[in-house]
Amino acid sequence: MSNEGNNKEIKALLKAAITPVKDPELRRDLWPQMLRKLDEQPSRIPWFDWALAAILSAVLFFFPGAIPALLYHL
Repeated sequence: MSNEGNNKEIKALLKAAITPVKDPELRRDLWPQMLRKLDEQPSRIPWFDWALAAILSAVLFFFPGAIPALLYHL
């Protein structure tokens, strides 16, 4: 079987496997919703971020040799 025949067969199999999209257009514009979501971001920092910062500070204070390793991984 030729390469072109293989391409036609694969194309036919893909068309049979994938259902066509009935309505390819979006029902509404998503950009205003995205802008609202970006404006709704909380201004306060969650408690676990503060806990992670405290743990990192304590580790770096008690083990200063870890600073080069931390900088290497950044």
